[in-house]
Amino acid sequence: MNASADTLPSLWLPYCQMKTSPFPVKAHSTTGSTITLQDGRTLIDGIASWWTACHGYNHPHLQKVLNDQAQRMPHIMFGGMIHEPAQHLAQRLATLLPGDLERVFFTDSGSVAMEVAVKIAVQFHLNHGRSDRHKLLSFRGGYHGDTLGMMAICDPEEGMHSLFGEALPKQYLADLPTNPERLSALEALLDQQGHTIAALITEPLVQGAGGMLFHDPATLQHLRRLCDHHGILLIFDEVFTGFGRTGTMFACEQAAVTPDIIALSKALTGGTMPLAATVARRHVFEAFLSDNPLHALMHGPTFMANPLGCAVANASLDLFETEPRLDQVHRIEAQLKAELAPCRSFPFVKDVRVMGAIGVVELEKINDITALKHAFLAENVWIRPFRNIIYLTPAFTISSHELSHLTNAIIRVLKTYTS
Repeated sequence: MNASADTLPSLWLPYCQMKTSPFPVKAHSTTGSTITLQDGRTLIDGIASWWTACHGYNHPHLQKVLNDQAQRMPHIMFGGMIHEPAQHLAQRLATLLPGDLERVFFTDSGSVAMEVAVKIAVQFHLNHGRSDRHKLLSFRGGYHGDTLGMMAICDPEEGMHSLFGEALPKQYLADLPTNPERLSALEALLDQQGHTIAALITEPLVQGAGGMLFHDPATLQHLRRLCDHHGILLIFDEVFTGFGRTGTMFACEQAAVTPDIIALSKALTGGTMPLAATVARRHVFEAFLSDNPLHALMHGPTFMANPLGCAVANASLDLFETEPRLDQVHRIEAQLKAELAPCRSFPFVKDVRVMGAIGVVELEKINDITALKHAFLAENVWIRPFRNIIYLTPAFTISSHELSHLTNAIIRVLKTYTS
């Protein structure tokens, strides 16, 4: 059955052609690393609800804090008024993040957090009287969201946004400097156009939706050096990589690099509420302090710093402090490396790679992605391949047995794929 207007009245689903896409499964409840469907089936979740549920579903500490805050104050506007959950969360993030990343602007999604990041970067230069610096530079394989501004800095070959090419502002696109040739090409581009560029944007260590593409910490060190040399702000999109996913609390820690602006979301609330944050270094924030009202950051989403989201984000940080999350990530990493290794024996497998709680099996191509998704459902796992990859990004609290069920399901499905 297809998810047509007749079978799903009123709903408009994401990332699918509703005339031809299969009817979606219907979730009823969650717990730990499992999803129970309306029909009674139970699935082991291999992707933690788009990488958000780092503590697993329905963690009692998150649930209690969420319920308590709902009773006290579910929402209040953040214009001309503040509240303790937001103030406490901002202080904690500033303490956790490297360097002087200390000014936190709250939004409600990763895309919007990135929109705010590039808006801050452009206005930083405007406030310094540099109106010629209004361009952005991003990288092939990158993905930063689906809003109009973010589509303009995603890899145009990614596919989803290619239709909008003529409607988007033209920005600079380069290859990540992962080898000497690419580094030389980037240096040449910046020598020619660096005076027009406000910010350089990348996802540190892992380009997520672009295909779970990994790069090493040295790449980020090159970017920091080049940005410093050319007076360009460095923006890290840690919407996916933040909060332990790569093995450290933030991916940038592995390079000992502090960006000028960082965007956070996804696991910020442990997968319970929509919340995001754009965090700037001290010198960036100070460029907005002025007697000129036009130098202020004129941005303010209606639900920014939502008290429910801030309260449960604080609760999530509690769990990182009191439960062994990063140790669990390292355990997952070791298990993924061991249990996904047999996938290399399949002739159509291009690569198998693991970083932290991210496991990737890259195929030469996927001929029928719908059939592949159905095959995983038949294994009672929730795994959503895309492009040419099958990947796992489980909750950090997943049991070894549950994780083995996921990795074994991948191997069994690939054996069927072979035949």
